Amino acid sequence: MLIDPRHGDIEDDAASPGQRSLLAIAGSLLVEISLPKLLFAWTVLLLLPAVLLGLAPLLASAWFSKLSQKLAALTGIGTALALLAIVAVGWIGWRPLFRIAENNFWSLNALAVQPGYAFTREALRHLTERVSGKKLTVAGRARLRSANSMAAGIVLSGCAVLIAMLAWPASRWTGGWNDLVLLHRLAWPALANAVLLVSAYLAVASLMWGFADASMQQPVDLAAFDTASPRGRSWRVAHLSDLHVIGDHYGFRIESGRAGPRGNSRLDRVLARLAAIHATDPLDHILITGDMTDAGRAGEWAAFLDAIAHHPELAALMVMMPGNHDVNIVDRANPARLDLPFSPGKRLRQIRTLSAMAAVQGDRVRVVDALGKPTATLNEALEPHREAITALAEHGGLRRAAVLRGVFDDQFPMILPPEAEDGLGIAVLNSNAETHFSFTNALGLVSVEQTHRLEAAIRHYPAARWIVALHHHVVEYPMPVKAFSERIGTALVNGSWFVRRLEALAGRAVVMHGHRHIDWIGACGALKIISAPSPVMNATDDAARHFYVHTLVAGPNGKLGLLPPQRVEIAGEKNAQGVHS
Repeated sequence: MLIDPRHGDIEDDAASPGQRSLLAIAGSLLVEISLPKLLFAWTVLLLLPAVLLGLAPLLASAWFSKLSQKLAALTGIGTALALLAIVAVGWIGWRPLFRIAENNFWSLNALAVQPGYAFTREALRHLTERVSGKKLTVAGRARLRSANSMAAGIVLSGCAVLIAMLAWPASRWTGGWNDLVLLHRLAWPALANAVLLVSAYLAVASLMWGFADASMQQPVDLAAFDTASPRGRSWRVAHLSDLHVIGDHYGFRIESGRAGPRGNSRLDRVLARLAAIHATDPLDHILITGDMTDAGRAGEWAAFLDAIAHHPELAALMVMMPGNHDVNIVDRANPARLDLPFSPGKRLRQIRTLSAMAAVQGDRVRVVDALGKPTATLNEALEPHREAITALAEHGGLRRAAVLRGVFDDQFPMILPPEAEDGLGIAVLNSNAETHFSFTNALGLVSVEQTHRLEAAIRHYPAARWIVALHHHVVEYPMPVKAFSERIGTALVNGSWFVRRLEALAGRAVVMHGHRHIDWIGACGALKIISAPSPVMNATDDAARHFYVHTLVAGPNGKLGLLPPQRVEIAGEKNAQGVHS
C-alpha cells in the first residue's frame, strides 16, 4: 500500500499547532479565507457597532435641539401637541437608544479593547522574563508580573490618548433632524465618535486594569496542602478535562494532528480505570471541565455519550461544562473558516452541547432565575425550548437559529447544590468568548452578567463550600514558557477581574479548570486554583498520560481544604495491550 490511511496524512495536521507553526497556519489561512465573507464579518462585528455607538450622541442632541426649539416657540396648542409628541418619542426611545449604544460599546470592548490589554501585558511579561532568564525567583517573577501589568496599563493609556487626539477633529457631537435625513454624511463623524469614546475609555480603564493587576495577589505554586480533620467531611473529586472525543475510529485531534493518539481507546481506558477506583474507594463527583469533543460535531457527541453509557455509575456522578472545542470550532480542517454572528452552525453546536449536558446532569444541576436563585433544573429550563431546538437540529435555517438566540448563555451558571447547608456545591460556568473565527476560537471570557448571577446564586447558600468550575484558566501560570503563543490568547481575557470577584470566596472555594492540558496547583492569595491535565492530548498512542483525583475537606469556619491529590496513570496503547493480553 502506497499510503496507509489508518496512519493519517498531511490533512490531519492542517490546523495543528502541535505539527505546524502558527505562522504556517496563518499562511494557509490567507490563501484559503473567503475575503468577501471576512469583510462582511468585520462590518457586522466592528464597523456596524462603531457606527451605531457614534450615532447615539447625534440622535440624542437632535432630539434635545428639537425640544429646545419647541419650548422657545411654545405659543399655541399645535406647538404644545408637537412638544408632547417629541417628549413621548424621547421617553419611549431613549431606553432602546441607550441599550443599543451600551451593547455596541461592550461588544467593541470585548472584541478589541480587553484583548488588546491582555496581549500587551503578556507580551511585556514574556519579553522581560526571557531577558531575565533563569535568574528569577518565585518572588522575583511575581514582582515582575506586577510591574509589567502597570507598564501595560501606562503604555496602552498613552496610545489611547494619542488615538483620541487624532480622532477628535473628525468627531461631531451635535446634530439636527435635517442631518439625520442624510445618514451617509454622518458615517465618518459617527466612526470618529466611536473611536474617541472607546479610546477615552481605554485611556482610563487600562490604567485601572494595570493598577488592579499590579496590586492583586500574583499566582504562585501552592505552598502546602492541608491536612484532614479526623471528624471533618471530605469529598473525592475526579478531575478530567479536554477529552477531545472524535467521531472517526482512525481520526486524529485538531491540535495534535498525527503527533497525538488515534481514535478514542484512551478515553475507554480512562473510564475503566475510574470505574475500578470508584468500586474500591467511592467518588463523590467526576468533574469534566470542557472540551469533551474535538469539534462539537454530532458524531463526536454520540461517541462520548456511548462511552459513558457503558459506565452508568460514573455518568451519575459527572458534571461537565462547555469548552471552546465544543462550541467555537467552525471547521476542524480549515482555520480560515468563520461563522457570522447569526450563523445557524454556531447555534447548532451550542444546542448539541446543551443537549449532551442535559442528558448527563439535567436532573441534578439547577439554573439561576432572574432573582439569582437556583430553581429549575436544566431539563426543566430547556423544556419550553424543546420544539425550537428540535426544529433547528432537523431543519437548520437562520430564522430557527434566531429563535434560540440567548438560550445557551441564559443557562449559565448552573449550580449543583450542596447536599447540606455546609456541604460542597459546584458552580458550572461558560467561559467561552463569543468568537466567530477558527483562528481565534480559544479566547475565554466570563461575562459580567454571568458573574453577577454566580454571586447571587452563591449568596443563597451562605454556609456552603464551592468548586467554581470553568474551562479556561483564569490567569497565566507563573512558570517560564518557550513560545509566546503558550501564554497569550487562551486564558480568560478578563481573568484578573474575575479573580478579584472571587476574592470573597477565597478560603471556602477552589477554582478548577482545564484548557491548557497541563497540571498545575497554585493560588492567588487565598484562592486555590487547580488545572487539569488532559489524559488524551499531548501524547502519542504509546505514551502514558494521567489525571488526578482530588480530596477536598471541610475545615473550620466554613473553610475548604485541599489534600495531596491521587495521581492516576493511564498507560499507552502498547502497554495497555500487553496488560489486556
